[in-house]
Amino acid sequence: MSVIREADLIESIADALQYVSYYHPPDFIQAMAAAWEREESRGAKDAMAQILVNSRMAAIGRRPICQDTGTANVFLSIGQDAWLELSRPLQEVVDEAVRQAYLLDANPLRASVVIDPLGARRNSGDNTPAMLSTEIVAGDTVTAHVSAKGGGSENKAKFTVLNPSDSIADWVVKTVETLGAGWCPPGILGIGVGGSADKAMALAKKALNDPIDMAELRRRGPSDRTEELRLELYERINALGIGAQGLGGVTTVLDVKIRSFPTHAASLPVGLIPNCAATRHVKFTLDGTGPARLSPPDLSLWPEILLDMASSGARRIDLDQLDDEVIASLTPGETILLNGTLYTGRDAAHKRMVAMLDTGEALPVDLRGRAIYYVGPVDAVGDEVIGPAGPTTATRMDKFTDRILAETGLRLMVGKAERGPVAIEAIKRHKAAYLIAVGGAAYLVSKAIREAEPVAFQDLGMEAIYRLRVEDMPVTVAVDAEGNSVHKTGPARWRRAPVTA
Repeated sequence: MSVIREADLIESIADALQYVSYYHPPDFIQAMAAAWEREESRGAKDAMAQILVNSRMAAIGRRPICQDTGTANVFLSIGQDAWLELSRPLQEVVDEAVRQAYLLDANPLRASVVIDPLGARRNSGDNTPAMLSTEIVAGDTVTAHVSAKGGGSENKAKFTVLNPSDSIADWVVKTVETLGAGWCPPGILGIGVGGSADKAMALAKKALNDPIDMAELRRRGPSDRTEELRLELYERINALGIGAQGLGGVTTVLDVKIRSFPTHAASLPVGLIPNCAATRHVKFTLDGTGPARLSPPDLSLWPEILLDMASSGARRIDLDQLDDEVIASLTPGETILLNGTLYTGRDAAHKRMVAMLDTGEALPVDLRGRAIYYVGPVDAVGDEVIGPAGPTTATRMDKFTDRILAETGLRLMVGKAERGPVAIEAIKRHKAAYLIAVGGAAYLVSKAIREAEPVAFQDLGMEAIYRLRVEDMPVTVAVDAEGNSVHKTGPARWRRAPVTA
């Protein structure tokens, strides 16, 4: 019988959470690099290039790939002959590991978990509790699969119960088409089929940790119905033309993973959970001889990519000199480089600003003629100006957009993914514009930020308003002053008939 010490379990999970914050899995790097090589859409190819460069920078610098360092998902397979030598409940032990990982001084991770979701939604401060799943299996070891799941992709999870005669593929393809780009494609789709409602979603989440092998599957062909379905979904979803960051392109998913389980004769439960361009997970086994030892991926896995946006024709914009002429000149799909003053502000800050406008209070920052960046950065370490600072999903700010544009004079917004019809109409009405930074390139984006100073709502933590000074921060015009959206024109251009066997 193996004896697994509490300290070894804590150390191993904590190390794994740090590890996945800055290392993509090798199979993901290889799949993304292959997708970048074959991408035909310039906008999508540039986005994937930024994701890959960011990934390599994060690996070398050991800093988070994405500012959303996720909820901690821990799957434990406990051998029936293993003995867990614990002084407290397993959930508390795993939470201690999460606490140590997220509060590590050398690489603090962003605490995103809020407690009391029906009430005050107060941040736990250390990203606890973990999302823990356990199973008892044969053997005398404990195998752990640890992942960090970002909110943008988790928010796109879907569930349905189909009739047994319905097409799973049709439902999945139709559903993915409605997800938009908030889950930061290209990434992985986890599909759970069967069981019950909760079982199907658990299967989908576990499937996201399965090895990426779509290239091999396409070469050798399917050997069963599950693999047939995977291939069909891969071809049909990529044929939608959504592309990297929703800009339009040939690759939307790198792989489709499916797990199934017996179900009721009258039911066909199906769960769908996407994983973003910050796919992060690692697996290890404890056998009683000590904590796990995780080896870093070989840096030769990453392709050599030289990012030089200015040389490729990207136009520089002075954020301190925004006027009607500058805004009107922005074209959907155009890459521009931002320079000057950029304020931050996301959900909580927008809600508070609108509440102040309701009561006639003056806002703590003057947004007239300015730009705002939807971001909640990671804390800085060492001599950093700011930690990884990638964009958050802009649609969460849609309900505030008209009011903010009308009453503050804001001209530009920067986030990720598409805007909804209400926000697009407001942008058109007020002759503003919306830009996107690449989701999954947070460390790269942070290097364009030269100064960062909190100026309002410091009690909101990572959602406080900061005044940034940026130099050549790369963004893409998503919605222009006339309401034209690249997230509509891009996928429409690249949509094609799927390849069939």
